[in-house]
Amino acid sequence: MRRILMTALVAAFAPMLAMAQGGMSSGNPVSSAVRMMAAQHGRVLLEGAEEMPADKYSYHPTAGQMTFGHLIMHLVMSNNFMCSAIAGEKRPMVKVSDTDPKAKLVDALKSSFDYCNSVLDKTNDSELGAKVPFFRGEAPRAEVMIAFVADLYDHYSQMAGYLRLNGLLPPTAQHSRRRMPMKH
Repeated sequence: MRRILMTALVAAFAPMLAMAQGGMSSGNPVSSAVRMMAAQHGRVLLEGAEEMPADKYSYHPTAGQMTFGHLIMHLVMSNNFMCSAIAGEKRPMVKVSDTDPKAKLVDALKSSFDYCNSVLDKTNDSELGAKVPFFRGEAPRAEVMIAFVADLYDHYSQMAGYLRLNGLLPPTAQHSRRRMPMKH
């Protein structure tokens, strides 16, 4: 089952890997693609965290959904967990709460991405099959790296919804608007 999942995930990411290979001189196309995707999503997640006004960090669309502050706290914890698993080392312990001020949560998010970038900078494709600690046991490093990027995509879509529900344009929508020529 795990092999089927890995094959499906690699197939899903194949177009991005092909694009990434074109811009890389590295012999590590998978690790390089994960670094590229993590950097891109880290950037827009930080921009979104900075864009949301501090007084909206307690916002949640429904009673059953997490607050925006909880989303940022969750990202910090998830980044540290997944990247420590990729590194095969103990997770950095960070004390944050979903009710902490925006500045503290954004700083913790920045630090978690700095940590992840330092971990991903050390990865190479020859180590993708190595078993590392993960949920309920161990998993190949490649599985954890792909799960990390998928988690970032998932949480960015959640963040984008929260921003739009507060009348704000998500960072990726702002970027595409800047690239589009204005029609007169």
